[in-house]
Amino acid sequence: MQKSPAIETNDGFARMNLPDLRINYDPIDPDQFDRPIISLCIETGQGNDELPLHSHKKGQLVVASHGSVMCRAPGGLWIVPPQGAVWIPAGVLHSNCMSGSRKVYVVFIDPQASMLPTTCCTFTISSLVRELIHRLSVFPPLYPIEGPTSRLGRVLLDELVQMSTEQLYLPISADSRLQHLATSLLNDPADRSTVEELAARYAMSERTFARLVFKETGMTFGRWRQRLHILVALQRLSDGSSVQAVSLDLGYETPSAFITMFKKAMGKSPRRFLAERSSFVSREPVE
Repeated sequence: MQKSPAIETNDGFARMNLPDLRINYDPIDPDQFDRPIISLCIETGQGNDELPLHSHKKGQLVVASHGSVMCRAPGGLWIVPPQGAVWIPAGVLHSNCMSGSRKVYVVFIDPQASMLPTTCCTFTISSLVRELIHRLSVFPPLYPIEGPTSRLGRVLLDELVQMSTEQLYLPISADSRLQHLATSLLNDPADRSTVEELAARYAMSERTFARLVFKETGMTFGRWRQRLHILVALQRLSDGSSVQAVSLDLGYETPSAFITMFKKAMGKSPRRFLAERSSFVSREPVE
């Protein structure tokens, strides 16, 4: 697949070309619906590119039903595996990318209706939140302001503020060198170049390169690359790739080495991590 360079946006944040990640649904303007919260189930298909960076007056919660979703926004990348959600506050430029042909739930929330975070983050959602999102998506966005649907929305808002956060996030600053490096490693996650080799690539000393990465991300380069590997692994595992295939794609000599890394970072093996989220798919409502 031919790789094209990053494209600068007018806010200075480069559009990064993410490998094998596409969103395939028509744009939706949630601001036309005068309700504090709406939930939409969106079927995705093949053939369209990622939506350009955009923003809404409402905040947006993206919930992965099948596969995974990756959100790109100024400051980094957030990934949403099954039973996870990414929160994008009102007014934040973003673009969501879907892995393969899948279904996604999107919840739009008026910023005056709930005290959710003012920065992008990922959540682990409870079974109750999952069912409330499913149920609310059945009703039209312009539901009666007073009535059962409105009360359902208020319960969902109350539950959302209690969700637990996850570290499924890769910090990427506006520094052009770090954005170029992130794009390069996302396109070739098996690249095992050393800090010395990467520093030379960007005409810096090893110490200057290490300081740059830590200043811009708050992580050492080793930890930052490991986080990138976690995100790529979750995206590919959620899309059906085997642990063995993913370990090879990421440049690990053996699947056991990859599993050890994943378990140390996430607290459980890749299979267990995803298996615990499989109930999101099996408990979807019958349409």
